[in-house]
Amino acid sequence: MKHVISILLENEPGALSRVVGLFSARGYNIETLTVAPTEDETLSRMTIVTQGSDEVIEQITKHLNRLIDVVKVVDLSEGPHIERELMLIKVRAVGKEREEVKRMADIFRGRIIDVTDKTYTIELTGVQEKIAAFINALDRASILETVRTGVSGVSRGERVLKL
Repeated sequence: MKHVISILLENEPGALSRVVGLFSARGYNIETLTVAPTEDETLSRMTIVTQGSDEVIEQITKHLNRLIDVVKVVDLSEGPHIERELMLIKVRAVGKEREEVKRMADIFRGRIIDVTDKTYTIELTGVQEKIAAFINALDRASILETVRTGVSGVSRGERVLKL
């Protein structure tokens, strides 16, 4: 089962590598990883998407909590949450393809952010399934380049990840 783990950690050199090292040392795979400073400049928020049974995720959480740089760990998948990923995708758009690619971007609520005579670059935000569906809807041969941020997530409602 997919889990979205949110980690509040000290914004210090080496903190990210210790978290990633923990996953690597135990053979756990990280599907996506995002990290950035929070409203408190001494802390960063890391969001990791991984697969595993509830028992495996519990083990991961216990190991993460033992790391010195980790302040708090929450499995967002345990409750209602919002998750989004950003993708920039450059596609070939020549002749009749131009209108079809524009129509496809509109259907998926994407924005064309760069236009040349042969390409469109499209910005698309949504859940991973939406982004995958957009990629699958395009002609694979027309995809020139894809860049994805990984999942960012936050709990719904009043629940916050704070000290």
